[in-house]
Amino acid sequence: MKKLFLLLALVALCLDGSAAQPKTRRVRTSGNPILPEFHADPEIMYSHKTNRFYIYSTTDGVQGWGGYYFTAFSSPNFLDWKHEGIVLDLGTDQVPWATGNAWAPAIMERQQPDGSYSYYLYYSGHDTQRNRKSIGVAIADTPVGPFYDLGKPLIDTRPAGLTGGQQIDVDVFNDPVTGDNYIYWGNGYMAGARLNDDMVSIDTTTIKVMTPDGGSLEDYRYREAPYVFYRKGIYYFMWSVDDTGSPNYHVAYGTSSSPLGPIVVAQKPVILRQDPNGSIYGTAHNSVIQVPGKDEWYIVYHRINKNYLDKRRGPGYHREVCIDRMTFNIDGTIQPVTPTTYGVPAVEVKLPRKR
Repeated sequence: MKKLFLLLALVALCLDGSAAQPKTRRVRTSGNPILPEFHADPEIMYSHKTNRFYIYSTTDGVQGWGGYYFTAFSSPNFLDWKHEGIVLDLGTDQVPWATGNAWAPAIMERQQPDGSYSYYLYYSGHDTQRNRKSIGVAIADTPVGPFYDLGKPLIDTRPAGLTGGQQIDVDVFNDPVTGDNYIYWGNGYMAGARLNDDMVSIDTTTIKVMTPDGGSLEDYRYREAPYVFYRKGIYYFMWSVDDTGSPNYHVAYGTSSSPLGPIVVAQKPVILRQDPNGSIYGTAHNSVIQVPGKDEWYIVYHRINKNYLDKRRGPGYHREVCIDRMTFNIDGTIQPVTPTTYGVPAVEVKLPRKR
């Protein structure tokens, strides 16, 4: 009887102990890809007007990169993405100078002196008059439009002295040091210039070819997709290496003390590349977002859908949008990003209350 009592007491003690242990709660993450269907060349922005994140992208899955419109998705937290519809359609008279090949948008939110907000959507399309790719710009009062095109290309020629390359893959950047705005572009070359205050024209005296020299397809040879951001006194320049249909398509970077260079290639320039063991391929053409008010950074990029790797299936236009955390070393260098299938947990933006 005594032994039975001790046994029952021990069981009760074990049950009490297990009950006292906290239950492990699984953290919800975004998963990768974060957008439905096929999208590429993602551009992410945080809007101070709506307090939401927005992604604009190339509409993918169309043979020959023949997509002709841009859509927007919005989210408060990186987890729940709402399809906001078509924001600009190159297949209509909304853009009179271009048809098709709607590629690689960039966005800028700007608060006007009266407190209102304006949105400038930069993109490339097929210029019907010149029969080549050119860069345009459209303007709206909200992040999701309607956007109204300038009516003509913003950039329709290569910088002086260049004989090859396309006017595509535009990026725009606001320099927090001076307040000036800059534009970057180029496939086969990287060019940059300062935007005029109207945001729809360029100070042509500032156009500069900035293509990083050297490298190979295994490390940092420049191909396309420039992207610029600023952190703690350093201007970071990112670009994509190799072909968008190659599993080796990856991201390299360099730094500068100026928004127009010169660019110093990082000692370890490759910061995002494929992971065949995880069936992740062609990770590049990225943008970057800082969570407002925090030194917390994320990289948004596209990868090739693993079911379309065969060249006969069009890997270059069957791409999907992903997001992962990006971190820095103490000296400001970027730590290599591990591409994941699980993505990132929710983010919360806490901004000071407006008085």
